[in-house]
Amino acid sequence: MPVSWTLLIVLAMAAAGFVIGRSRVLAAAGGDSRKLHSRTSYYGWNIALFTAVPALFLIAIWLFAQPGVDRWVLAAVSLALAVAGLGLSLSRTAPDFRARNAVETFVRGLLILCSSIAILTTAGIVLSMLFETGNFFSQYPWQDFFFGTTWSPRFGGGSELGILPLVWGTLYISVIALAVSIPIGLFAAIYMSEYASHRLRSIAKPLIEILAGIPTIVYGLFALITVGPLLRDYFAQPLGLGSSGSSVMTAGLVMGIMLIPFVSSLSDDIINAVPQSLRDGAYGLGSTRSETVRKVVLPAALPGIVGAILLAASRAIGETMIVVMGAGAAARMGLNPFEAMTTITVKIVSQLTGDTDFAAPETLVAFALGLTLFVVTLGLNIVALYVVRKYREQYE
Repeated sequence: MPVSWTLLIVLAMAAAGFVIGRSRVLAAAGGDSRKLHSRTSYYGWNIALFTAVPALFLIAIWLFAQPGVDRWVLAAVSLALAVAGLGLSLSRTAPDFRARNAVETFVRGLLILCSSIAILTTAGIVLSMLFETGNFFSQYPWQDFFFGTTWSPRFGGGSELGILPLVWGTLYISVIALAVSIPIGLFAAIYMSEYASHRLRSIAKPLIEILAGIPTIVYGLFALITVGPLLRDYFAQPLGLGSSGSSVMTAGLVMGIMLIPFVSSLSDDIINAVPQSLRDGAYGLGSTRSETVRKVVLPAALPGIVGAILLAASRAIGETMIVVMGAGAAARMGLNPFEAMTTITVKIVSQLTGDTDFAAPETLVAFALGLTLFVVTLGLNIVALYVVRKYREQYE
């Protein structure tokens, strides 16, 4: 039996249980709903939830753990569980049954389960990376990985897998991107929230947010075709700094443009959330609009603004396509912003694509790179949290 049929049958049983439960409890109360402990809809939902949710949960777990199982066996077990839930919930349906308490407890359990999925998923990702990273370090010295300055993977032996050139390229490109996006995005947010008219704001904000909906491959093409040649012809070559359109500056500028709506839109919402009473108090004390923005609004909105900047930084560190098409794939360390460099994410993709031996250190190194990226992002979160808490104490 197809799984879709099983799902439809389970949902139909739940719907029928909802109707039967309401009718049955009303009949038991003589048609007077005032004699019931809970509203009639709670009795119906109690039956529907106990009929559908366990069966649907079983189907999801079974398909995930045993995707090749006989579908007739899965259908039989699921329908049997649904029938059992329907019968049990119907047997408890009576005017004095605390249906509302049962439904709310059931729903609270579902909410806890959904909340746990994100935590368990994060734990699973970290544990999988730790396990594979351990396999990598059992084949390659950790000193050479963390302190090596050469990245030269060669399948078959003789690889040099130093991460420092990749870390340098990641940070260099991210710093340029943030140097572009943070001032522009923050100033745009301040203008739209504190100075712009309602009509201008209603037009400007959606136009800025369009940037967030553009696929990164389009930004990559923009970097490759337009920005790269422009920087090469008008800056790099005249200054004698390079002759390639793929460079750190190309990727950083385009990535900064991509990040503007993340900083601008989030900061705008956060600044608008500052209570108007704070502004009115500042105006009443004789502050100008600019003084109110600098000394009252921005300090009050700082925790949220730091969060917006942190989101932009995480996007910059994890971006891949713009780096591939704008900065190239050369793993090197240098200060020239018009040279081609690469990032950790690009090398993770390159090491895991194509015909690869997943037992070789040249492939397992991708998991070590991913774990390093995770630690760097976690460090950014910790630093931002410390800054926000310290400033909030001073402000309060």
